[in-house]
Amino acid sequence: MWKQVWGMFNVINIIDIVLVAFVFYKAMMIIKGTRAVQLIKGVVVLLIASLVSEYFGFTTVGWMLDKLQTVLVVALPVVFQPELRRALERLGRGKFFARPMVMLNEETLTKVIEQVIHAVKILSKNSTGALIMLEREIGVNDYIETGIKIDGFVSAEVLLNIFIPKSPLHDGAVIIRGDRIIAAGCFLPLSENPNLSKELGTRHRAALGLTEQSDVIGIIVSEETGVISVAEEGRLTRYLDENTLKEILNKRLQPKHHNTTSLFNWRS
Repeated sequence: MWKQVWGMFNVINIIDIVLVAFVFYKAMMIIKGTRAVQLIKGVVVLLIASLVSEYFGFTTVGWMLDKLQTVLVVALPVVFQPELRRALERLGRGKFFARPMVMLNEETLTKVIEQVIHAVKILSKNSTGALIMLEREIGVNDYIETGIKIDGFVSAEVLLNIFIPKSPLHDGAVIIRGDRIIAAGCFLPLSENPNLSKELGTRHRAALGLTEQSDVIGIIVSEETGVISVAEEGRLTRYLDENTLKEILNKRLQPKHHNTTSLFNWRS
């Protein structure tokens, strides 16, 4: 009898641990790529510092950290308000258990790249300004919410229609996640790099600004000259042709092959 009770207790514990781990995993996926990640790192540093000060008997440092933790208990709900709101919205729509990120296979990714390049080629030829951001590992949900939700498959025709001059979405950025255009008309943070050339316009500065905060790839078509540029990690590569752009996108966006599959690299 005791063995049966003990065995049931172990099963319940295992289920409990798995559920908690799953909830933590989903929470990490929601805040992944937002400013909340850096804030969490800061909280972890404070906790480690508190443990170290307690271990070595640093009374004054420990007292300061203890007071700071009390302040954080009140401040964190305010700081994490966007993430908490997003989690509750997903839960209300039944999407909390949906996989948030997309990892494409090679065939689908090739089609996406071809459609983007085809659109960029036409936009460049007509000197139509455009800003296309391709999301990678780090999500950019904060900026997706500033635009108009599209959630349609990537195609050259859709991209060309979005960037029609004087259209409502022309001046914003298109954000692509996987094989879908998630949103258009998005507002991006401008780069604060003081060394940028004065001839660079708002589109270039916006692309650089977002790439300074995440690992997205930005494709910019100049409205004045039709020049194609790529922004990555706060750096700008200009005067690209169709073949060079294709080479860059293939190199940066091709999925990495691993011998083992990690839970935290799991994508839909």
